[in-house]
Amino acid sequence: MDKTGLIADETGTLRCFWHGGLADYLRYHDEEWGRPVTDDHRLFEKICLEGFQSGLSWLTILRKRENFRAAFAGFDFEKVAQFDDNDIARCLADTGIVRHRGKITSTINNARRALEIKAEFGSLARYFWSFEPGPQERPATMDYATLRANPTSPTSIRLSKELKKRGWSFVGPTTVYAFMQAMGLVNDHIEGCVCRAKVEALRGSFVRPT
Repeated sequence: MDKTGLIADETGTLRCFWHGGLADYLRYHDEEWGRPVTDDHRLFEKICLEGFQSGLSWLTILRKRENFRAAFAGFDFEKVAQFDDNDIARCLADTGIVRHRGKITSTINNARRALEIKAEFGSLARYFWSFEPGPQERPATMDYATLRANPTSPTSIRLSKELKKRGWSFVGPTTVYAFMQAMGLVNDHIEGCVCRAKVEALRGSFVRPT
């Protein structure tokens, strides 16, 4: 990688640096990161897993994602909202996930708060996509320096505050911005990355939930 933040594969194709050439991380970069998502369960999953990532690497969480899905009922928040002390104990005993009591109980709490948002707005997607940043907030060019210098944004700070007011936890501005990047509310693939134009086209044709 050079100062562009891009790395080339054996064919010379350029991608964002952060996948590091690891096969599973590369698939995540190419097939998921930045592509617009409206599925409520995936949105809930991602914001919870970003909370679990706190203090760890996303690769660690990604490699445990199927275990997390099994532990948390596929991140169906209607089911997770019903979890009790027995479920907490089960999760704490599950070596396939991050066994952090605070993050486990946060996921259950956030599931209950997600139900409240769904009741008010009709879906999590409608709520989260209402925070999509306008062009005036986005950088003119998404280069390596810009990506590294901006782990938050005015919108992620605002969304973080709104979620906390609603009783959510483990939703700081950096966590929320990582969620926004992954779920396609912004396109932070670096200029020159093979995925940037693909994601931009998807965002261009994407029908925002209303």
